[in-house]
Amino acid sequence: MVKVLRWGVLGASNFAWEQMAPAIHMAEGAELAAIATPHADKAVRFQAFCPSLRVHSSYEALLADPGIDAVYIPLPNHLHVEWTKKALRAGKHVLTEKPIAMSAAEIDDLIALRDSTGLMAAEAFMIVQHPQFQRARQLVQDGAIGRVEHVDVAFTYDNREDVTNIRNRPETGGGSIPDIGVYAFGSARFVTGAEPELDSLQSRIRFENGVDVYAQVTGRFTGPTGPFTYSSITSMRLFPRQEVVFQGETGLIRLTAPFNANIFGEARVELHRPGLSVTVERFPDARQYKLQVEAFGRSALTGAPYAWPLEQAKASQTMIDRVFAVAQPI
Repeated sequence: MVKVLRWGVLGASNFAWEQMAPAIHMAEGAELAAIATPHADKAVRFQAFCPSLRVHSSYEALLADPGIDAVYIPLPNHLHVEWTKKALRAGKHVLTEKPIAMSAAEIDDLIALRDSTGLMAAEAFMIVQHPQFQRARQLVQDGAIGRVEHVDVAFTYDNREDVTNIRNRPETGGGSIPDIGVYAFGSARFVTGAEPELDSLQSRIRFENGVDVYAQVTGRFTGPTGPFTYSSITSMRLFPRQEVVFQGETGLIRLTAPFNANIFGEARVELHRPGLSVTVERFPDARQYKLQVEAFGRSALTGAPYAWPLEQAKASQTMIDRVFAVAQPI
């Protein structure tokens, strides 16, 4: 039985170079073995920290490489389903960037292919591996703030000047909701164990050049402790902000830097209780991308449960689909 997953990366994106390739290289039980790019010069910066890295000139060649067990896919959103299917059919485990699909219906095919091949396939929703979110989930589900009454999420940045960015292009599946709405929706679902009441969702969205650049979403969730209200803001045209707040009957939990830990700021869990009591837990050393690779590897090699299976990705995408369906213009 393979004890180490040998990874290949489809594409030489900036994100793969900055985050995921180094994470694979550092992770226990993982070996960064190959990259596929038609532009050999783009592979040089990857080989700077991984000199043994093999370079394939096409994605197909990497999938045909018998020395690869798992594939990481950071391609533009509209290519995720196509290449996830190709990787599974080539006999590779596959970790695909979010959103793994552009509609919930597309994920049904991925689930079926995962099950028929017996391979591991997952969306790269790394925050569920971070101890900040695992601690928040534990606190909420242990009743530390009583019954949850409201959750609000903000995730914004400004990339208006980067007009060629795939997030600003409709043909590549761009927009703030596909890019970061998955975090705004998925974080609430993961921590509370609740699901949105789809008929309750309302959204106001501003579009530019065919992509959403500002979205306000409200609605109700139903979960283990009963219903609660929800609100979120995602934008690619606002000053950067990241925050998640879970407000209960007897307390409040606030997460700082919840989505880009150690980049946007320090990841903290603040527990606010009566009498101005505030308890702060800090997670300065956690590396969520490395933790994601290690968790994926354990699941692929041993069948261990994975915190974000495709069924979870489908549930968040179902919410995304509904948000677009009921959108009113801003």
